[in-house]
Amino acid sequence: MINKFSNIPLYSQLKDLIIEKIEKGIYKEDTKIPSEDEFCRLYEISRPTVRQAISELVNGGYLYKARGKGTYVAKPKYKISLNDYTGFTDSILESKVPGSRNIINICQIDSNQVPKLSDIFNFPGSHKSLFTKVEYLTVIDNEVFALNVSYLPMSLFPDIDSDIRNNKPSYEILKGKYALVPSKSSSTLEIVYTEQSETQFLKIQPGQPLIKIDNTLYSKSAQVVEYIVSKYRADKCKLTFNHSR
Repeated sequence: MINKFSNIPLYSQLKDLIIEKIEKGIYKEDTKIPSEDEFCRLYEISRPTVRQAISELVNGGYLYKARGKGTYVAKPKYKISLNDYTGFTDSILESKVPGSRNIINICQIDSNQVPKLSDIFNFPGSHKSLFTKVEYLTVIDNEVFALNVSYLPMSLFPDIDSDIRNNKPSYEILKGKYALVPSKSSSTLEIVYTEQSETQFLKIQPGQPLIKIDNTLYSKSAQVVEYIVSKYRADKCKLTFNHSR
């Protein structure tokens, strides 16, 4: 129950109670939770307190509102296990059939359009290099969880554009290019915010938090062969860790 003498704000206590009921299955997925008035009567708290708790749970991805119907329990967040996640997870080269990804755009760009690519791929800064840029979505149960962008140097993969469009399997794309097969990756993670150009794909408003993971893939000879930027919806995903000593 809510402790009105606690130093913890009342809205925060209500949030914890609702989350606990969701996790215990008392409030089930896609079912309607009590109304604001019901919460007010149940816990003898004010409407602004209830409204703030509900608003923060909606923003946090625990609940969603249906216009004219009420507030419902959202689907559980997608777990990104950092023990299992590697730079290969969102890779185009490591996809069995890259064309089977939920691709929204394939185009050619040069390093002047994305200057940091020259540094990532160790190309001379004065030399204009060409890349194939592939944009694709991570979709689970018909719901968009992430927007990914892969950059592949055309000097190494001149036909990757048509190969992806023609649904070539990765073993054919890399056939005869064994020196370019990804064997190592490095990743960085940070929190960023949704840009206007990303909203139509991620289906959220600008300024919403995203979990951004930058992945750089290397061949056995330490040559960079692919650079991927993945942006996961923070309201739909959570990071998990497992450690032992």
